[in-house]
Amino acid sequence: QVQVVESGGGLVQTGGSLRVSCVASGRTIGPYHMAWFRQAPGKEREFVSAIASSGTTTKYADSVKGRFAISRDNAKNTVYLQMNSLNPADTAVYYCAVGWRRTLGTRTFDYDYWGQGTQVTVSS
Repeated sequence: QVQVVESGGGLVQTGGSLRVSCVASGRTIGPYHMAWFRQAPGKEREFVSAIASSGTTTKYADSVKGRFAISRDNAKNTVYLQMNSLNPADTAVYYCAVGWRRTLGTRTFDYDYWGQGTQVTVSS
C-alpha cells in the first residue's frame, strides 16, 4: 500500500505563484510514475502534469504548459508542482497520484493511489 498526502495549497491572487507538494509513504516512489490532477466544482477530474519514475520525462496539459513545472525528489519520496502565473481558471482541488504503468499516463485510470487533495484558490 502507498499513502499519498498533498500539502501547500492555499489562496493566491491572479498572477501569483504557489507550490504544492506530495509525499508518498509505504513504499519508495522510485519505481513509480507520479502525476497531478485537479478537479473544479461541477467538473470532472482533469490531468495537469506527470513525471516518469526516472524524472527525465514530463507531460503537461496544454492549459498549464509554460506556467507549471513538475519535479520529484525520490530520496524524499516527494513530488512537487510549481505553479506560476496563476489565474482563476486554475482554482480547483489538486490531487497527487501514484502509478506504475509501463508508459507515463495522463488518465485517471493510469494511476493506482491517490491523495485526498489540496485546495488551490486563485482570486481575481
